[in-house]
Amino acid sequence: MLTSLFPLESILPLGLQVAAVGLWLGLLLIVAEGLHRFTQTDSEVVRKVVHIGTGNVMLLAWWLQIPGWVAIAASIIAGAIALISYKFPILPGINSVGRQSLGTFFYAISIGILVAWFWPLELPQYAAIGILIMTYGDGLAALIGQRFGQHPYQLWGEKKSLEGSATMAIVSFMVTASILALVEGNLWNIGLIALGVAGVATVLEAFSKLGIDNLTVPIGSAAFCFFLHQVL
Repeated sequence: MLTSLFPLESILPLGLQVAAVGLWLGLLLIVAEGLHRFTQTDSEVVRKVVHIGTGNVMLLAWWLQIPGWVAIAASIIAGAIALISYKFPILPGINSVGRQSLGTFFYAISIGILVAWFWPLELPQYAAIGILIMTYGDGLAALIGQRFGQHPYQLWGEKKSLEGSATMAIVSFMVTASILALVEGNLWNIGLIALGVAGVATVLEAFSKLGIDNLTVPIGSAAFCFFLHQVL
């Protein structure tokens, strides 16, 4: 099942691989800027559309078997663009969230770090788990917390909600369990690993500040998942 969904060999030439990823990212930016310029969509919602959409690049990279050096180089370029965009309004629809944050920069760097770590080990599933937990868990936690959060709390000056944290935990569990089951089948330890990773991801997200959760959540979740898999 795994080899049919995520082949061991590249299914496209490198140029087409890069073009596929570039096309996806380009469409996301067009949608984000369109929402920002031509609709009344809240800037945080626009940012989360890009946040969630961009994370799926990891699945594309895994499926297309994009070389690690390409993904690392792309993350460095994306991080540089993110830093420049904080000074100059290159991507106002993504960065105009009304608060100081390096989240977009950390997002790009975390992808590069996880690819550099797990691609050489031929264990891309851990990189995917880390990024998708950040993508869907952190992204949906923010949206659910803002819209439905009725039980707020505050850590390090950052406002959170129990509803948002619960969303983070549930989504993190589902992401971890789904990917491990896809790769390894329904083994007895998958539920325990997913539960542990969900707990760590939720704590890391809760203690985030200035967007650093876009670095600590994916790397911490991937590392802890890798560790648990060795001991369980």
